[in-house]
Amino acid sequence: MVPARSSFTMAALLISWCQLCLDGSNALAQGYTNLISDASLSQWTKADGKPVDGGWVLEPGGVLHLSGKGGNLISRDEFGDFDLWFEYRISEKGNNGIKYRVKKYGNSLLGLEYQIQDDQAFPKMAEKHRTASLYDLFVPSQPFYVRDYKPLSDYNVGRIVVQNGRVRHWMNGRLIIDEYFGTPRWMEAVANSKFRNHEGFGQNTVGRLMLTDHNSEVWLRNVFIRRLDGCSQI
Repeated sequence: MVPARSSFTMAALLISWCQLCLDGSNALAQGYTNLISDASLSQWTKADGKPVDGGWVLEPGGVLHLSGKGGNLISRDEFGDFDLWFEYRISEKGNNGIKYRVKKYGNSLLGLEYQIQDDQAFPKMAEKHRTASLYDLFVPSQPFYVRDYKPLSDYNVGRIVVQNGRVRHWMNGRLIIDEYFGTPRWMEAVANSKFRNHEGFGQNTVGRLMLTDHNSEVWLRNVFIRRLDGCSQI
């Protein structure tokens, strides 16, 4: 059964966020892995499996900067249930995203996506294409799930939790997406999306992460992940 959502749940999740917020000083102690820990970006490859070269550069301070054509990056490891934290900054009129449970459908590598975008530059953009949405599938899951925008010069904090058939997206401490795989609501969303012709889209229980290159400048830092397979619900 899918639990009912409420404002009480929202408040509880905000408290949980405040208690669990990560940075480089405490993430490793809590069992998280730093996904951009070395200049060679050894935990990532290009989409064709080759080492990362050009475009994506790890700058001083642990900032991963996409400034040119670097192509999509794919994690070497696959993840099932996980808790992913990241800080991001997008350029003016920029568009990017982080995909997860990525797998091959025919000749295409596809996955679910946490959208990252300069929303203010695209006021007519569809709601399900805005920042922190589950791209092309879901708008914010409740009317009171409201985005907290920061200036383009500031970093935002994103979080994706996939666990026990449930997916959640946060933006700067605010829950935006809270959905369940395989429900009638989920199947309808897929049927009305660009992914409708990819059988079983989003139903795989493991997959890789993808840092996308949509020809926009983007900065990422403090990218930490913890596996949740077999863990208590968070």
